[in-house]
Amino acid sequence: MALTALAFGAVKSGRLGVAIFEVELDVGTADTPHRSRLLHEQLKAAILGGQLKPGSRLPSSRKSAALFGMARTTIVAVYDQLLGEGYLTARHGSGTYVADRLPEARTARSPDVGGADPRLNPFWLRPEVTSAFGFFDDGTATAADVATYPERFDFRPGLVDLVNFPFAIWRRVSAQKVRAFERAPFNYGHPQGDPDLRSAVSMHLSVVRAIACHADDLIVTSGAQQAFDMLARALVDPGRTVVAVEDPGYTPTRIPFAAAGARLCPVEVDREGMVIEALPADVDIICVSPSHQFPLGSTLSKERRAALIAFARAHGAIIIEDDYDGEFRAKGGPIKALKTADEDDVVFYVGTFSKSTLPNIRLGFVLPPAWAKSALVTVKICIDGPCSLPAQAAMTGFIAGGHLTRHIGRMRRVYDERRHALLDLLRDDFAEWLDPIDSSYGQHVTALSNGTIDVDAVAATLLRRNVQIRSLRRYYMGPAGKAGLVFGLGSLDGPAIRRAMALVRRTMREAADQ
Repeated sequence: MALTALAFGAVKSGRLGVAIFEVELDVGTADTPHRSRLLHEQLKAAILGGQLKPGSRLPSSRKSAALFGMARTTIVAVYDQLLGEGYLTARHGSGTYVADRLPEARTARSPDVGGADPRLNPFWLRPEVTSAFGFFDDGTATAADVATYPERFDFRPGLVDLVNFPFAIWRRVSAQKVRAFERAPFNYGHPQGDPDLRSAVSMHLSVVRAIACHADDLIVTSGAQQAFDMLARALVDPGRTVVAVEDPGYTPTRIPFAAAGARLCPVEVDREGMVIEALPADVDIICVSPSHQFPLGSTLSKERRAALIAFARAHGAIIIEDDYDGEFRAKGGPIKALKTADEDDVVFYVGTFSKSTLPNIRLGFVLPPAWAKSALVTVKICIDGPCSLPAQAAMTGFIAGGHLTRHIGRMRRVYDERRHALLDLLRDDFAEWLDPIDSSYGQHVTALSNGTIDVDAVAATLLRRNVQIRSLRRYYMGPAGKAGLVFGLGSLDGPAIRRAMALVRRTMREAADQ
């Protein structure tokens, strides 16, 4: 029996044109019995198997009749049967399409294999690994909950303000750069990053972080996460390397090092940042967020900064500085990054544009010591080569035109106003339950629990009330040493913060009265 491809495309001179999608069907020849049943079963199988996606348009009955050598009435009957069963929908004057929602009882289901497939690396199935990257998997309020609490409040840290971003300027700069590519087509580009972008970033770092570097010192990455992955691949000797991580800390930082075979050592963090005395003597790599510790929000004190550098030199260790939102200092004198000329040989500086511009642009950078740059460039080539050249070009124009610096200045004021509004509310209305950690940096505020209520249960209740908020517990590597809540400032303005905190207070009061 002949195999027939069901093609989607325009008809030219009575023939099907170039196929956009194809599904291979075996409906036999004119002598084959029950051809209509064969067509029905195979179309349904293609729909359930995903070869025909929801919203896909099927050829007209006339085209299908010619393609399969079947009567048009037979094709119409098969389509009608699938329509009646809910697998297809008909749009008047448009055609026949695969239904957006298939009959629930008949949708294809993954077989229950009774556990993880042994062909998978078990590391990537560990709960602590999968949960570390589950930023958007917190769950959402049900339809019934939304009906009761229609306004949605999102306090998750890591979100950025989209309302105040200068999209018009970004579009203009991007369009100018793309037009330039039309005049001078580009190739893959250098894996270290576009030279113009690296030059712009070096100037930007000197202005906003007082870091002196040259364009050739930098490596452009697809966000900070890729930088951590590159560093883990280049620096970890599997089974031997000891990596100290802040606890609580940013969980996605840990995973690349664990995947590379490092032994992770959680180190206590308090209101002055990482506790240097708690570092193990055999540590090789120290991961730290000194300017605005995530998630507590504390700043590594001057004394501890000096002690950390001294410790690294004395023990032959290196430091990875995660400066994820160091641009957003609201008050006080400038706080230097660890990465200075004097510490250039022991500090790897990781920066990102995800907080200062837009997360989905996916651009960051790493500033390594000179002795490590060549190895890291090789790792970058191995992973994916150069980052998107249009994105790099647009970012170059955005920085060179002064737009990034102006946007950061504006957002410093915006986030500072939100931080003050939130801190005032926490101090005035939540003092019996929460103790906020004051900070002059960043885009979130953390408040520690005094133990009078279960803040983890409160966070779960708030989710059902259409309020997304993070418990401090999720950021610990081991047992949680402190309980609290993390309030992100990226998506809520002042009035929204006040409305949300009224609901938070009501929920806490209910928990306290139980």
